[in-house]
Amino acid sequence: MSWSDRFAGRSAIVTGGASGLGKAVASRLVAEGGKVVLWDVDAPALDAASDEVGTAHVRVVDVSDQAAVASATADAVQVLGGRVDILVNSAGITGATASVDQYPIDSWLRVMDINLNGLFYCCRAIVPHMLEQGYGRIVNVSSVAGKEGNPNASAYSASKAGVIGFTKSLGKELATRGIIANAITPATFESPILEQLPQSQVDYMLSKIPMGRLGEIPETAAMVCFMASEECSFTTAATFDTSGGRTTF
Repeated sequence: MSWSDRFAGRSAIVTGGASGLGKAVASRLVAEGGKVVLWDVDAPALDAASDEVGTAHVRVVDVSDQAAVASATADAVQVLGGRVDILVNSAGITGATASVDQYPIDSWLRVMDINLNGLFYCCRAIVPHMLEQGYGRIVNVSSVAGKEGNPNASAYSASKAGVIGFTKSLGKELATRGIIANAITPATFESPILEQLPQSQVDYMLSKIPMGRLGEIPETAAMVCFMASEECSFTTAATFDTSGGRTTF
């Protein structure tokens, strides 16, 4: 199999696919022969991403809505010809930047609903289809914040730590069923999600990266695509690091 057709015959769902990492991963999957359905809450951006990625299969989905995820999964399975080989959970938000004693309750709940509950809903809906076909690759996008914590980002850090714990559990459950589930823990990289943060928070995170620069989306997208491929066959329930040296474990 050549690099250009690594995902030939494979089908994928990518959440948060309208921008940033999700869109970059989807673009690579399509370029390497895969068939992709994009989910996102941003309808205009989703339409634009469809043209850039090269897929006509998009759907507006709020992953924090379990019923919406179930409905979108049924639709995606049909669009993708009856199977879903790859799930990339990239949808996420940062939430407020505030100390714990001042952290808005509504922001805490929304971060958990999208970053952790939404990821669970997607896995819960899609794993049965992977079990039926005896094959699957699940990539859950966590963060270095889930390993090390960022001050004034308690909800985001906690939600991303939850993603790591959930992935370790899921990967062990599925280890003998043909399904690989791993998480990726990027440090801060150039992405539209940075627009949700004050510059002081971005500067703090940059200061913690030994390489002295922010990551770039293609660097993490390349790792995600390896994790989503058949080549990733003996590593599951694990985390892959793209942090410029920041993580210590």
